[in-house]
Amino acid sequence: MKTYKFKIDGKDYTVTINNIEGKNADLTVNGVGYSVELDNEAPAAAPVAAPAQPVAPAPQPSESAAPAKAAPAPSGKGFTVCSPLPGVIISVDVKEGQPVKKGQKVAVLEAMKMENEIQADDDGVVSAVLVQKGDSVLEGAEILRIG
Repeated sequence: MKTYKFKIDGKDYTVTINNIEGKNADLTVNGVGYSVELDNEAPAAAPVAAPAQPVAPAPQPSESAAPAKAAPAPSGKGFTVCSPLPGVIISVDVKEGQPVKKGQKVAVLEAMKMENEIQADDDGVVSAVLVQKGDSVLEGAEILRIG
């Protein structure tokens, strides 16, 4: 596992390379997991071991790190709620273990100076909240998991 810190347009990013297999890499950017395809295959001698625990997002200067919570057992039909476009999370409206209904607002994303409600795609119980207020996310970034 290798971690890099970048500053792009004045914004800090922490990128952790969790695993590389061939042309596929498993990355964590500011606490959000991504699977990416590389242009060139990585050398066979360079695989990186996956972390034992997920990497928590780096706390913002004005925020304190929250203690880790045990996730409830998923119901079997789990799904992930992802960001429809890049932006900043301005609210997370659910907590781990909370039941949600299809269409219920689970978070609000500010993108292009507009607030966008992010809704649950189906009924379930929140098994993991992967972002917090103030996090910058990319399009397709996982926001939360519902089991």
